[in-house]
Amino acid sequence: MSKIARLAGSLAGAILLCSVASASAEPADDPWPGLVKDLFQSRQISEDNVISLDAPKRAEDASIVPMTLRFTPGLRKATLVIDQNPMPMSGAFALGENSGVTFISTRVRVNSYTNVHAVAETADGALHAQVKFVKAAGGCSAPASKNADEANAHLGEMKYREFKSAEPGLREAQIMIRHPNSSGMQMDQLTHLYIPARYIEKLSVRQGDATIFTMEGGISLSENPTFRFTYAPNGAKTITVEASDSKGEVFRQEFPAGEGT
Repeated sequence: MSKIARLAGSLAGAILLCSVASASAEPADDPWPGLVKDLFQSRQISEDNVISLDAPKRAEDASIVPMTLRFTPGLRKATLVIDQNPMPMSGAFALGENSGVTFISTRVRVNSYTNVHAVAETADGALHAQVKFVKAAGGCSAPASKNADEANAHLGEMKYREFKSAEPGLREAQIMIRHPNSSGMQMDQLTHLYIPARYIEKLSVRQGDATIFTMEGGISLSENPTFRFTYAPNGAKTITVEASDSKGEVFRQEFPAGEGT
């Protein structure tokens, strides 16, 4: 059973408990020990600099909080966990062999004042983490920026851009996917009913036949998920992006590689 599946069963109860987030700085019960058990099978996790996390101390908008995972060589997996969110695992990333990924940036929802953990797994199976405290509230229940009809009309549309990287031998790229990534905690302003959860569950990014990275996601990813990252070009002419959501719909698009700005 996937990490998302193990946590999704608690989402309905979380809607009742968390749809109105507290902005109090008073710490809630620490969920991290339970998350270590559920997500990492109670394995030992060392806090060090094998992985680093860039996160704001206070978010300007709790529904689109920027987060960047930065990797040292030899990492094969990285998981972004927003401890106090109703579905804490925001994204579990698996890095392709020789992919050259040194960072992945994305945007997330933060529902209340919380620790955020970046957990990395090295090739020997050891787990390493860095933690940051983020002040934000209400991100999971914040209204969508588009109405349902407009969002559905553009569901799954993608944009891809490349940039010159400051790191020798690497390219930098950005993917944007049009998807409401509904949390299940947002209310339709016309009907006053909760919008059913529907979110990007799987993502794969490849150059030719080689994987750059894959991701397992959840409701903590923001509306219209974006991913910015580096990769090492292998001579392939195309970048293929394939995403599937929690309703089983699959979106796939190819883009020319190597057209940096």
